[in-house]
Amino acid sequence: MSDDPEYADFVGRRRARSKVIAWTVIISMVLVGGGATVLTLLFG
Repeated sequence: MSDDPEYADFVGRRRARSKVIAWTVIISMVLVGGGATVLTLLFG
């Protein structure tokens, strides 16, 4: 992006939002995958 100080705040917010979205996706995939594994083990 640009080195303009006016946009520095937007870049920081965008990076933080990207991290939050990435972690949310990772956690939901682990939970859904783990839940599917438990159901498979229980109901075989």
